[in-house]
Formats: sequence, structure tokens, C-alpha cells
Amino acid sequence: MDAPTIQKIKNKNFTWIDVSQCNYEEMHHLKQNFDLRSAHINDCLSKIQRPKLDLEKNYIFMVLLFPVYNRKTRKIKPSEVDFFIGPDYLITIHRSELNPLMNFFNSCKINSVEREKYLTGKSSVLLYEILRNLFDYCVPILDALNSNINSIEENIFKGYEKKMVREILIAKTNIVNFRKIMQAHSSVILKLTNKGELFFPSLKYKEYLKEILESTEDIWSNVENLKQSIEAIENTNNSLISFQLNDVIKILTTISAIILPITLIASIFSMNLQFMPLSNNPFAFWFITGLMILVLAFLFHVFKNKKWL
Repeated sequence: MDAPTIQKIKNKNFTWIDVSQCNYEEMHHLKQNFDLRSAHINDCLSKIQRPKLDLEKNYIFMVLLFPVYNRKTRKIKPSEVDFFIGPDYLITIHRSELNPLMNFFNSCKINSVEREKYLTGKSSVLLYEILRNLFDYCVPILDALNSNINSIEENIFKGYEKKMVREILIAKTNIVNFRKIMQAHSSVILKLTNKGELFFPSLKYKEYLKEILESTEDIWSNVENLKQSIEAIENTNNSLISFQLNDVIKILTTISAIILPITLIASIFSMNLQFMPLSNNPFAFWFITGLMILVLAFLFHVFKNKKWL
């Protein structure tokens, strides 16, 4: 392996090849050495991919997506892992975004005990451990999403409803992205369980994949719960904001209703007509002002009794 982004671990009659940068040179090298289909090479090179599983005569090609959390943007994005599963080799192709995969490869490379444990000559053992690490990696992200939702809920009832609108949108976007990433995993793992007998001669491989399948279902169930929670919190937040807005509108409407009769009185007595009452009375200003105060006090009393204020 000449390219620095292609690393190899060999133990007995089994080889694990890890490609940390999916470029044309690396994929051309793999195609020549392992007789891989051009369509699958193109799938690996494509930046837009969906989970899938194809069964060939000499290998299984599998594509899975896993979530990666960006701390700067606070968003979850998908990271692709491509698997070429052969009878005596396993090829993993990624873009150096998934620490569990890279850490596990490095651990097997430098630790002879782990190398002997997982590179046993059976693809199923190594594949199971890789998938287990990757799916376990999803759990802390779910915990972080759940913690974020709890924080949003607390802040809503502390009076930060408007500030939480943006936080709710970020949380909803992350949950939607997480769902898109994990949605097809169960079907892909189930296909692998049913079609992988040719490359997984051990009877235990179905037990391994059954455990992985249960992990995907648990993750999906948790994501669905988070989706329902954030939707309920969003509805609650919107209701609180609407209630506050309605309360403000009610107060402004009440004030307008109180001011309207006073404005009417002032408008009537400000008309410059020849025979206006009190036009020549020296106490007209005080009389009109007193009338306005009486009307204001009466309306305020009525609205107060009706609990409009």
C-alpha cells in the first residue's frame, strides 16, 4: 500500500484495509487489487450517498451513514462509511470524521492482543466490532440531544420563550438529520443478516448481527421519542408566546377602548362652531377635564370588574 491514506493490518490469513481519504487514486488501487465493481467505486467517490447493500460473487458492498456533531455550527451531519466485505478481507472507506472507527483501527494496529481477538480470519467478528463501536458512538449524541431538550424546556418556563425559538429550531434540525441518517440502518443490517451466509460461514454471525439490529432499533426508538419531545416543547413554547402576545393585544385594546370616549369628548368640544356649549364659560376647561376623568374612572371600573385588566 503506497498511499499514506491506505493502511493495512494483516493477521494470519485475514486483512483489514482502512482508507481514510476517499480519492480517485486510492479507489483505483483497490479496484485493481480486489476486483471491485466500477459502480461501487463510484459510489464511494460520490459525496451524496444513501445506505445500501449489494451482494456480489466475491464480496458484499455496504454503505452506512453515521452522525457527526459539529461543535462550531452545533449541527449534526452524516458521515459515510463504505464496506467491502470479502471472505478473507475487510475494506473500510471513510473521510476521517468518525473517531470510533479510526481509534479502533489504530488500536488493532498497535495492540497484538486486540489484533488476535478481532482479526480471526472471519469477517463477521471484525465487522461486528466495527459496527458495535459505531452504533455505541451514536448514544452520547442522543444523550446530548436529550440534555439540550431538557435545557430548552427549563428555560421556557423561566421566561425565555423568545430566546428558545432558535434553540428549538436547532434541536429539531439535528433530530431530523439524525433520523435521516439512521432511518435505513435496520433494513440494511437485516439484508446483511439474510444475504451474508456465503461470506459468514460461522453460525454466530446471525447472533452478532441480531445484536447490531437491536441496537439500531433502540437508537431509532430513542430518536422518535426525542422527535415527539421537541415537537411537544415547540407547541408549548408557541402557546406561551401566543398567550403573551394575546395578553399584550388585550391590554392595548382595553387602553384604546378607554381612550376612545375621552378622545371623542375632546373632539366634540374642540369643534369651532358658533353656538357650542360652554364656549364662553371661563370654567369650561375644568368642566370638560372633569368629565373626561369621570368617564375614564367609570370605564376603568367596568373593565376591572369584568377582569379585562
